[in-house]
Amino acid sequence: MSVPSPLAPWLQQQLNTLVRQRGHAFLLHGPSGLGQYELALALARAWLCEQPGEQGACGSCNSCHAIDVRTHPDMAVLLPETLSLELGWPLDEKTQKELEDKKRKPSRMIRVESARDVIAFTQLTRARGASKVVMVYPAEQMNTESANTLLKTLEEPTGDVRFILASEAAHQLLPTIRSRCQAHALQWPEPAVALTWLQRVLEGENLPSADQRSLQTWLRAAGGRPQDALNWGRTGLTESTWSRLPRAMAAGDWALLADWPASRQLDVMQKLCHDLMAVATGGSPRFFDAAHLPPPPPWAVLARWSRELLEAARTVDHPFQPALTQQAWAARTRERLGTV
Repeated sequence: MSVPSPLAPWLQQQLNTLVRQRGHAFLLHGPSGLGQYELALALARAWLCEQPGEQGACGSCNSCHAIDVRTHPDMAVLLPETLSLELGWPLDEKTQKELEDKKRKPSRMIRVESARDVIAFTQLTRARGASKVVMVYPAEQMNTESANTLLKTLEEPTGDVRFILASEAAHQLLPTIRSRCQAHALQWPEPAVALTWLQRVLEGENLPSADQRSLQTWLRAAGGRPQDALNWGRTGLTESTWSRLPRAMAAGDWALLADWPASRQLDVMQKLCHDLMAVATGGSPRFFDAAHLPPPPPWAVLARWSRELLEAARTVDHPFQPALTQQAWAARTRERLGTV
């Protein structure tokens, strides 16, 4: 496991504030793409560090190294199994064997069994340092049973356990969970700061240097969320493609996004719907340039389309027939927006 990259500047500023605060449970919340996971992990490292400073963990002690290689005995992470595998966090032996034997697929939700394991972890004596840390991300992926399993420990924690819950949809959490935590809303970076960070990260990944026009396209496509912009940059999205998408989609032409995953296609449809609703009410679009948008249909049509897209989001990770799904989306988008 490599040493983590330096925190983005807007996250470092927030970490400097958080490390000075007291409390046993924090809820870091905000829209996706602002760095909830990175900030949560940095705060956990600071809490467990043997030589913490005003800006967080030292990065060189045994505790910091143990977190970097995912073996710290006083830290537990509560993640969906799919995300644990993606981020390199180990699964328990039983789960690992079930997945290796293909008895089931990795869960996209935080399973109640994992929550119970975390509760058992909190009841053990700490191995080193002054505290133990539990990190939950994304917290909204806990179902009611998982959340209720965690709730009692949040209400009556042992003296040496601290919790960090990070969420991209805090409104989906149980009110009782939210009320047990100190809430911290993640800050949005200034566009210039986000663009500088985006360029630096891309260069660090040995990707082709991007011009300012491309960087601005990615940031706009992400609605100002820098980490989402980074994901767009990694796809090689061009300004030409992004500007042509709205009218092409309105005409039922799916060629520009046909090779994208279903989740990304749905994301673009939702962004187009958002911008058309904004324009229809006299506002400004957020994701696309106004000049590139087709004329908005009546509000009732947009509202119905928005509800349909929300419904589609429930099953977007499990498209049964991707080709047929694309055809249906293209036809429905043309139907809702009309031929341009």
